[in-house]
Amino acid sequence: MDSGLDTRRIVHPTERIVTGRLIRLLDGYTREVRIGQPVLVAVLAAAAIASLPALLLRSLFSFGGGGSRRRWKQLKQGPEYLVTPVRLRNTAGQLCEVELHGHLPQSALHPADQVQLTLRPQRDPELPPRIERIVNLTTGQLLTPRTATLWSHLGPPLLLQAFLGGLLLAGVVACSALT
Repeated sequence: MDSGLDTRRIVHPTERIVTGRLIRLLDGYTREVRIGQPVLVAVLAAAAIASLPALLLRSLFSFGGGGSRRRWKQLKQGPEYLVTPVRLRNTAGQLCEVELHGHLPQSALHPADQVQLTLRPQRDPELPPRIERIVNLTTGQLLTPRTATLWSHLGPPLLLQAFLGGLLLAGVVACSALT
């Protein structure tokens, strides 16, 4: 039996800022961002209002069709982001596990790097806290992982169309209130 094995328990840190030595980046997996149906319905309804004048012109003058549109099922299914479990040994000598959500450059973190992590607890108390910001004290880099959001999933064209639809609807309501 090998007595050199470290059988100490892995803990989830409760502090907001943890300093320690990076032990290992485990294999990552994906999670899906949840999309709230009321938000999605509001954005799609406003975008549909903005597309009505274009649809009318297209049918009257038989212009070519628009680009390909994503269906409700595709929009309702949220974007996926990478989750990488990270193990580090804090200054007290405890083995800690945290989660890195999103992507970082491959050369940003290496085992044995001294790091300072800013953590945020997750909604599920069973999950380890997630990393908000990393200061790699070995290289002096400040790293902020970025994940996909609802707004990046919907995309600028759909959001712009929804904004224009909201303006069009507000203009119609204002005109009808004045008359």
